Amino acid sequence: MNFNSLDGIEMEDSADTRPILIVPYMWIGDFVRGHTVVRVLKQRWPNRPVDLLVTPLCAPLVDYMPGVRAGIVWNLPRSRLALAKQRGLATELRARGYGTALVLPRTWKAAIAPALAGIPERVGFFGEARFGLINRMRWGEKALPRFIDKNAALALPDSAPLPPEWPVPQLVVPPEETGRWRQANGLGTGPAVALGPGSVGASKRWTYYPEAARLLIERGLDVWVVGGPGEKTLAQEIVSVSGGKARDLTGADLRNGILAMAAASVAISNDSGLMHIAAAIGTPTMGIFGPTSPYLWAPLNGLAATVLQTKSKLSCQPCQRTVCTMNDHRCMRDIAAAEVADIAQRVMAQSSVR
Repeated sequence: MNFNSLDGIEMEDSADTRPILIVPYMWIGDFVRGHTVVRVLKQRWPNRPVDLLVTPLCAPLVDYMPGVRAGIVWNLPRSRLALAKQRGLATELRARGYGTALVLPRTWKAAIAPALAGIPERVGFFGEARFGLINRMRWGEKALPRFIDKNAALALPDSAPLPPEWPVPQLVVPPEETGRWRQANGLGTGPAVALGPGSVGASKRWTYYPEAARLLIERGLDVWVVGGPGEKTLAQEIVSVSGGKARDLTGADLRNGILAMAAASVAISNDSGLMHIAAAIGTPTMGIFGPTSPYLWAPLNGLAATVLQTKSKLSCQPCQRTVCTMNDHRCMRDIAAAEVADIAQRVMAQSSVR
């Protein structure tokens, strides 16, 4: 087989056209980071179509991911194996004739349908002793430093060294689509700051968004609150503190959040899926971190600003816990609203002169 180097990743037989299925992690941020795996595969096999298994929640993301042929929308319950649904999914996968499946999660459940579908090559880490379900078993996952390394390594040949840098995730949103979205929502054309106040786990939530929104509006900026139904109460609080001038754009349709992040001049977000969406789009993004490590969890795309508790690093940081159990959440409480508003203005000024 003839190999050529492409950005540190070897390109293999361009005549190979067998489709590839990726079974990704289904949390929004992890799903966005999974686009790096797509890009690695497309560099290795430029003519092999790549599909993604996807939940209804994450399905809109697929429409903006270059290199993805299709999303296979299937909702498997989190709490049980749901064998009948697994068989139904296997029937769907079998009809598509995949040659390879990359199973990124380490669970039994994630590997069942590809095995039942008879996909010839099923690549994944050892995980929950998945002998038989995974027939191209990989080892050494614990030695890989970051989540992205564990995922994208599966797209390389077994035992291949990791490249110096991974291709970054990309979400390409057409400007005309964001223009129509702004018009439909009556948002005008002025510069706007999108706030992502939600996250999985209370400890990752910075609590001063209402005050920051008020300060940004006083400085002449539009403010949008973006998130899912779980952020509705917080969005209403932000709107109330702003005197009704902030816009509540929370809702169940993730496409709305994607378009908001694409249309914004800057995004301010906790360590969450919306942070990864904004960064992958290319919107200047500020990530607020306290209990989690930016090295491990910040987007590969880079952030316009990484906002941390700056007065003194706490001995418990990073704890990676979903609920604070010590120091009364100081890692987030010591980040002032005025500081975040000032940084946002600097980021907007820098991006406007580029």
